[in-house]
Amino acid sequence: MAKAKRDPDKRRGFHPFQWLWRRVFGPLLRPIFKWVFRLALVIGAVVLCAVVLFALINPPTTPYMIAEGQRLGQSVRYEWVDIDDIAPVMARAVVAAEDANFCLHWGLDLAAIRAALADGSNRGGSTISQQVVKNAYLWQGRSYIRKALEAVITPVMEAVWSKRRIVEVYLNIVEFDAGVFGVGAAAQHYFGVAPADLSPRQAARLAAILPSPKTRSAAQPRQFVRQRAAQIIDGAATIRADGRARCFEAD
Repeated sequence: MAKAKRDPDKRRGFHPFQWLWRRVFGPLLRPIFKWVFRLALVIGAVVLCAVVLFALINPPTTPYMIAEGQRLGQSVRYEWVDIDDIAPVMARAVVAAEDANFCLHWGLDLAAIRAALADGSNRGGSTISQQVVKNAYLWQGRSYIRKALEAVITPVMEAVWSKRRIVEVYLNIVEFDAGVFGVGAAAQHYFGVAPADLSPRQAARLAAILPSPKTRSAAQPRQFVRQRAAQIIDGAATIRADGRARCFEAD
């Protein structure tokens, strides 16, 4: 006579949590985990495609440019300029002003982030790479979702783009006044010169109005901008001398 099969739960001893997972939660959650995994793969593919796209072509516009154009009720001023046609001192000035260790990190400057958190500062932790990601792909304003996306996309961009390309895109899409985007438009707007002809003082003043270009002026600088520009001139010379500008300067 065949022996009746014993319930495996009784044979091993009954474990309620294992039973709940195997009989209740497992069948419910496994399909969800599969969809989440698939969604993550799709998002990862989209991010990689977007990063590769702007590594190869110049951004025709950005979400912020579109939003500002709608707010102002007119087209923004934006003209792409290759980095070879921008005065080298302009690149050194923005790096000295915004992210002096740009050549030393992989997109996220953890030391700067810790310092900003310790000081309770509203800014100071965002690198130039993070600002490029925010300006090129995401939206403005404070948002944990945006910061999380920024933290994910930035290392991908750093792995695909050269440091020189990151600086080039930054100089072309950063806002220098209401509706004025990029150093090409800013050089004409403030000084009436081509970006290749910017002097060290003019470049420093443009860098000094960041990140608040709507409340500061490079053409009619107040004391803060003048003092900040003087510091940036020194900082630009320093990073050139100590090699921290080497990763984005032409050979």
